[in-house]
Amino acid sequence: MYPNPPPGTRYAQLQEFLARAGEPAYRLTQLVRAVHDRGVRRFADVTDLPLRLRRELAEEFGPSFGPLTPVATERGAQVEKVLFQSAQGARIETVLATYRAGWTSLCVSSQVGCGLGCTFCATGAVGLVRNLTADEICDQVLHFTPVDSIAFMGMGEALANPHTFTALSLLTDPRYHRVSPRRVTVSTVGFAPGMRRLTTEFPHVNLTLSVHSADEEQRAELIPLQRRFPLAECLEVLDEHTVTGGRKTYLAYLLAGGYNDSPAHARALADLVAARRRPELFHVSVIAYNEAAGARPDLRRPSAAGVEEFVAALRAAGIRATRRQQFGRDLDAACGQLHARYLTRNASIGRTAGTGPGGRTSLDITDR
Repeated sequence: MYPNPPPGTRYAQLQEFLARAGEPAYRLTQLVRAVHDRGVRRFADVTDLPLRLRRELAEEFGPSFGPLTPVATERGAQVEKVLFQSAQGARIETVLATYRAGWTSLCVSSQVGCGLGCTFCATGAVGLVRNLTADEICDQVLHFTPVDSIAFMGMGEALANPHTFTALSLLTDPRYHRVSPRRVTVSTVGFAPGMRRLTTEFPHVNLTLSVHSADEEQRAELIPLQRRFPLAECLEVLDEHTVTGGRKTYLAYLLAGGYNDSPAHARALADLVAARRRPELFHVSVIAYNEAAGARPDLRRPSAAGVEEFVAALRAAGIRATRRQQFGRDLDAACGQLHARYLTRNASIGRTAGTGPGGRTSLDITDR
C-alpha cells in the first residue's frame, strides 16, 4: 500500500485519479511496482492492470509514466550522457559513469540551467530557465535504474530548488526508489539555507561543498554566491552535518593551472580543514579544471603532475585528499561542462552522428 505520496508528485496524482475512478488502493501498488521493479515506462505495458484502466491512465497522463523524454545519447569510455526533454521543450543532461570495479554512479540535474553564475561552469553560462520538479529529477534515475549511487552534480544548484527535497524523499523511500541515503550525494556551491535543511531532514545523505579557494575574495571570483553566503558560514553548516550524521563530508576543489594551485593555496586549504570540529571527517576531492563553453577564458587545465603535487601537499599536511576520477571530457560530460546544447549554435536534438561543439566528433548519438 502507498498511502499519502508526496503532494504534487505523479504518485499523488495517480492516487487521486485511481480513487476518483473507484479503483481499489492496490492498483497504485501494482503500477509502482511495474515501474520500479520491472522498468515499465508506458502505461500500456503495465499488464497487471485491466486494459480499460491502462487506456484511461494514458488518456489522463499521456502514454508514459515519466515527464521526460530521452532524445539523444552520447557514449564514450565508461560514460553515457543522455539529453532529456520535457513536454514544454526544456532540456537537461544526465551522465552515467561506470567504474572499472563494476559499480555505477549517476549524475543527475536539478535545474534547467543555473542562476548562480559560477564563472568556471557551462551550466552557469546558460542562466536559470526553471527548477526541475521532483518527478523530473526522479525520472532521470528511473531511466538508468538500477544504479549504485546518485550524485546531484549535474545541471543546477540542487539546494536552491525546493523540489530537490521531495525528490530525495522519493529516492530514499523503501516503497519507491529504495536508494540508501548513504549512496546519495548532494553537491552545492554554498547555498547555506538548503545546506541547513539537508542537515536537518537528510542527515545521512552525503554533502559536498565546492570550495575552489580558501581565499574568500578569490573564491568569489569563481562563485558569486560567496558574497551572499560566505565560505565560513557554509563550513559551520558542514561542521553541524558531520556531527549530526556522523558522516564523512566532502570539499570539492577545482584546480586551475596557475590560478589556485600554488603551495600557498594548498597550505591555506589544509589550515581551513584542520580548523573544523571533526577534521578527520572531511575529505578533499581535487578536480582538474575542464574547459567549458561559456566559462572564463583565463582558466586552464592543470598538468597531471600539478594535480598530484597539490594532492600530495594536502596529504603531507595530514588532510585526507584524493584526485577525483573524471569521465566524459570528450563528450562535454565532465564536471562543469553540461549545458544541454543551450550554448551550441544550430544544435539539433536527436541527431545521429557528426561534429559537435568546438569541432569535436559526437560519439554514438542516437534517438531514443
